[in-house]
Amino acid sequence: MAKPRTIYVCQECGAEFPQYFGRCTNCGAWNSLVETEPVEALTTTRPASAVAWNRNLGVTQGEKPGGQPRASIRLSEIAEASVTRISSGYEELNRVLGGGIVPGSLVLIGGEPGIGKSTLLLQTASGLAQRLRVLYVSAEESGQQIKLRAQRLLDGHPHVEASEAAEGEYVEGQAGDSRLRSPQASRSPSGGRVRESNSPQGGEAGLGEGSLAVEPNFFLLPETDLEAILRELESLKPDFAVIDSIQTIYFSSLTSAPGSVAQVRECTSALMQVAKRENITLFVVGHVTKDGSIAGPRVLEHLVDTVLFFEGDRFASHRILRSMKNRFGATHEIGVFEMIANGLREVSNPSELFMGSRDETVSGTCTVVACEGTRPILVELQALVSPASFGSPRRSATGIDSNRLQQILAVLEKRVGVPLSKLDTYLASVGGIRVEEPAADLGVAIAVVSGFRDRLVDPHTVLIGEVGLGGQVRQVSQLELRLREAAKLGFKRAIIPKGQNPPELGLTLIPVARVLDAILEAIPSASTASPMALEAGEDSSKFSLPPLDAVDDEEEWDDDLASPGGAETDLF
Repeated sequence: MAKPRTIYVCQECGAEFPQYFGRCTNCGAWNSLVETEPVEALTTTRPASAVAWNRNLGVTQGEKPGGQPRASIRLSEIAEASVTRISSGYEELNRVLGGGIVPGSLVLIGGEPGIGKSTLLLQTASGLAQRLRVLYVSAEESGQQIKLRAQRLLDGHPHVEASEAAEGEYVEGQAGDSRLRSPQASRSPSGGRVRESNSPQGGEAGLGEGSLAVEPNFFLLPETDLEAILRELESLKPDFAVIDSIQTIYFSSLTSAPGSVAQVRECTSALMQVAKRENITLFVVGHVTKDGSIAGPRVLEHLVDTVLFFEGDRFASHRILRSMKNRFGATHEIGVFEMIANGLREVSNPSELFMGSRDETVSGTCTVVACEGTRPILVELQALVSPASFGSPRRSATGIDSNRLQQILAVLEKRVGVPLSKLDTYLASVGGIRVEEPAADLGVAIAVVSGFRDRLVDPHTVLIGEVGLGGQVRQVSQLELRLREAAKLGFKRAIIPKGQNPPELGLTLIPVARVLDAILEAIPSASTASPMALEAGEDSSKFSLPPLDAVDDEEEWDDDLASPGGAETDLF
C-alpha cells in the first residue's frame, strides 16, 4: 500500500511545500508550516495538443465561428436595481460601510483582542433586532456569557433608541425585497434567546427603560461546527448574522485544526455561498497576528466584500474603525468611537477629540488637517527638540511615520539650515491617532522649528501641505474639504500650497511655495516668544529668528545659527 502523500502549508500565508522548512520562503514566518493532507483537485480531460483541441472544435487556423451563450447573459439584459442600504443605528458605522449595510454582503472585521469587536457587533445586532431577524453565532463564548455581557452593555444604552426611530428606513434606495419582520415570540432551536421585550403594548421597548430589552428576533447560537451553523442559517433565514469568530469554527471533513489555513478558507467560502444565496448580511470577526494583520490566508480578504479593522490605543478610550476594502463604498474611511462603561459610543466630531486646548499654547505645537477617506480631521502635532545626551541623536515619532519624520528633518537641515543633526527630536499626535498622509508634512516641519526655537505658532492657524525633498511645498488633494472643517471649528488662517485656489470660506489663506516661506508666516515675530521665557525675564529678541526676509540664501541663515551670537548658542 502506497504511503499517503502529505504537504506542508504555511499558516500565515497559505503557501504549500513538499517538505518541512523552519522558515516559510514566501512570507518569512518562522515555524509556521503544518503538515496536512492535500485536497484532490478536480481534473478535466483535454486533448493532448492544441491542434487536436482546435480540430475537435471544428476551428481552422485564422477562423472564429459565431457561438451561442449557454448560461451567460448580456450586461444590458440585467435588470436595474437600486442599492438597498439598511441603517446600522451607528452613523459612524454607516459612514465606514459606504452609507449603510448592504443586504447580502459579507463583512470581515478584525482587530486586537479586547479592542471592542464583539461589543460593537452585539450592540449593532441588538438595534437591528428591533426590525430584522438577527442570528448571533458565538464560537468563543457560551450563551450565559453572552447574556451577562449583553446585560452589562445594553442596559440603559441609547443606541437602540436611534435604531428604533429609524425602523424600516434605508440610507439609500428602496426597501426592495428585504424581509422586515415584526417581533415574534419564537425561540432558537438551541434555546439561546437572550430575553423578550416586556412592553405593556407588546410592541418594541427601547433600552433606555433600564432592562435588557433585546427583541425576540434576536437569536443566539453557541456553536463551533460549520455544518450546524449552515443548517441554522438555512432554517432560520435571518436578515443579519454575526460569526464570532471565523478562526474558531471548524469543518469536520478537514483533518486540520480550527484556525488553520484550510479551515479558514473552507469555512469562509461555505458561509459566503449561503449568505449570497439566502441574501443574508453576514459580519465575520477575524483574529489578528503578532504583526497586526488578519490571521489566516490572504484569500480570506479576497472572498469578503468589505474588510474593516478596529484599532486604537489600549491606554486611550477612543477606538477607530477603518475600512481597508469596500466593494460598496470608499476605502480608508474611518469611524470614531469611545469606550465607556456600557459599551461603545460614537464620536460625532472627532476633531475635538484629537485637538488640545487652544487657550494654553506652548512652543512646538501646531494644527494640521488630515483626510481619512472623505472625512477631514484636525489633529494637533507636538514636537520637542532637546540636546542629545549621547553621541547619536534620537528620533521618536508617535502617530507619524518615523521614516517620514527623518526625511523632513533632513530637508530642514539641508534646505532651510536648521541644525538638527546633534539634537534629539520627539514628535507626537494628540490622542494617538495615526496620520499617514503627506499633507501633514508642513505641520511636522513647523512644529519641529517651533520647538527648536522655543517659539509659538498662532493657535488659530492650520497648516496644509506636502514637503518635497527640495524644500518645496507641494499641492494636496481635497483642499476645500479640509478648509471647510477648519473654518467650522473657528480657525482664522490657513497656510496652504501655492497654486491652489479654493473658494472663499471665511479663512485668511496664505499660499507658500517653500518651507522657508511657511516658517516666516507661521512664526512671524518675537512677540510670540515662549511665555515661560518671558516670565523668567529673558530678552525676547534672542528668541527671534534671523531676519530671513532680508536674506536671499538659506545658507546665510545657517551661518547665523552657527555663529557665537546666534540662536543655537542662546537656546542651548
